[in-house]
Amino acid sequence: MRRRLLLLPVALFAYCGMLRAQEETIVFTPQWTAQAQFAGYYVAEAKGFYREAGVNVRIEHPSATQPAMTRLRKNECQATTLQLCQAMEIVDGGIPLVNILQTSMNNAMVIVSARGKDPLTQKGARVGIWSVGFGQLAICMSIKERLDYEWIRFAQNTNLFVAGALDATLAMSYNEYYQLVQAGIRMTDKNVYRFCDHGYNVQEDGVYMTRKYYEKHKEQAKRFAEASRKGWEWAAEHPEEALEIVMEYVDREHIATNVVMQRLMLQDVLRLQVDRESGEREFRMRPDMVELASRLMVENQMLGREITYEELSNE
Repeated sequence: MRRRLLLLPVALFAYCGMLRAQEETIVFTPQWTAQAQFAGYYVAEAKGFYREAGVNVRIEHPSATQPAMTRLRKNECQATTLQLCQAMEIVDGGIPLVNILQTSMNNAMVIVSARGKDPLTQKGARVGIWSVGFGQLAICMSIKERLDYEWIRFAQNTNLFVAGALDATLAMSYNEYYQLVQAGIRMTDKNVYRFCDHGYNVQEDGVYMTRKYYEKHKEQAKRFAEASRKGWEWAAEHPEEALEIVMEYVDREHIATNVVMQRLMLQDVLRLQVDRESGEREFRMRPDMVELASRLMVENQMLGREITYEELSNE
């Protein structure tokens, strides 16, 4: 009897430790404001997938003054979404990161040129680029092609291009591309350059944690990633219901958009998650794309050294 009584506190301590691990909250900050680009995470929260996985998740979007990566550096969030090239720059800058879930399997970036011109013929053109990043591959391409672009930074919309102040602009096929269509810009094979079709098909969005946090919370990270993947799979099977959930988050965050725009975004984001070669939604970093991105960025002096698949992987 005494032996059993001695064992009870040990078992109780272990049980309480497990509960504390489950109760610990992951603050997840997507890299931009509320929109269908992050539908799978909204679904996972709204449908209770995180709760079922035994992990508490709080989604907090970034602000103009405090981007997602700044929040991660300050330990104000434990996970964020980053494009692969962004993650490489951050690792090269001295902050080890771990990719716990890869959602994008294809590159979404395009250059849209004004007046029906081919972007590759516009040497010295004034080209819009996001002030928060995302344009690493475009810079690599412009150097390789000796285009000598003058990069003009913009915050979050296409007003400069529509107003005629730019010769061309970078855009995401799931976002600014449709904003330009809605603004009446004519899109053709001639004036739209798609990076994925010209040797620059590098994966974009994935979920990252600092390696320091990941090493201490591997099981929690695994549960979070699995529940997030379940959210994306559910969104792919139920796109209209997922869109309703997205609009709830959009309205809650007071984002100026509309259901038509968000439906187009969701459709394209889900399309980009399907690997071109396998035809499957794989949810994994591809070593060949990591190697391609690293080589391009090293060659064009955007990285000080090669960043390997092993450095970013959670395997």
